[in-house]
Amino acid sequence: MPSTRLSGEGGGDRTVGQGLQAMPYRVDAGLAAPHTLRMPVEAKTFEQPDETVTFERGRVQIVTVGSVTIGHEVAEPGWRWSEHVKPIVGTEWCEFHHAMYVLSGRMHILMRDGESRDIVAGQVVDIPPGHDAWVVGDEPVTSIDLQGVIGWARPPEAGERVLTTVLFTDIVDSTALAERLGDASWKRVLTTHREDAQSLLAHHRGRLVNTTGDGFVATFDAPARAIRCAIDLATAADRRGMMIRAGVHTGEVEFVDDDLRGLAVHLAARIMAAAHPGTTFVSGTTRELVIGAGIEFVDRGTSELKGISGERPVFEARLQR
Repeated sequence: MPSTRLSGEGGGDRTVGQGLQAMPYRVDAGLAAPHTLRMPVEAKTFEQPDETVTFERGRVQIVTVGSVTIGHEVAEPGWRWSEHVKPIVGTEWCEFHHAMYVLSGRMHILMRDGESRDIVAGQVVDIPPGHDAWVVGDEPVTSIDLQGVIGWARPPEAGERVLTTVLFTDIVDSTALAERLGDASWKRVLTTHREDAQSLLAHHRGRLVNTTGDGFVATFDAPARAIRCAIDLATAADRRGMMIRAGVHTGEVEFVDDDLRGLAVHLAARIMAAAHPGTTFVSGTTRELVIGAGIEFVDRGTSELKGISGERPVFEARLQR
């Protein structure tokens, strides 16, 4: 069998086997593989972290080594994400994807879809976005957070856009109603209406963003919850001897301080203004997202919404019976 000469590292003759016969080949030093760039060894401790994020009843000490950022988290007894972190980040659920090793304690996880379970010391846990969590018992929960620590438990940066469902409400003919009832009675009606709104927002997992005189602005993590909340609020208002109108739209908004900005906010407000007394109007976008959720829609045609270019389809939302 003829031999083949090859070039490789070292500049000498080498032998390579082919079948049962060995063949010599020559190695040229000039074609040696380049050396890999040497990376330094990095070592840090959580006692001297790069950053510490604190919140009520908890903290995370964060270090970055190489391209990896991990955290040492402590959640004290009584800590709950929806109570102590939700007001900071402004979302209805924790939307971070966490991977962690639990060092101590017990924590309960509640997912957006209703799945629920405890995690305990010694477990390696993967928690998808869309969850609430709270400490169970009197022992702090400590963990090594391997994923989902960058940006966690911090307010959205100015200009950061998030997808949410916006609800606007308003009392119909409030000026005439206030004049008819008188100041004292009107004040009591408003107080009761606000209490109803706070209760229903909590029930439907909504977040009150602002008040608009006689109405409210709220956000929801799911459009069906926003619609059901609006319909329930209209029913409660009717029992109080008044009517409201409501508008719902789903889109991207910007959280700025304690307020919302963006075209989606204006759309929700204009859809509310187009709604008939006692009804909830929604955008075409929101309608598409809740098909099959036990809500029916009546096509109310297209409307030119003030300040919004072009005509937009609007629908009246009703609960299926």
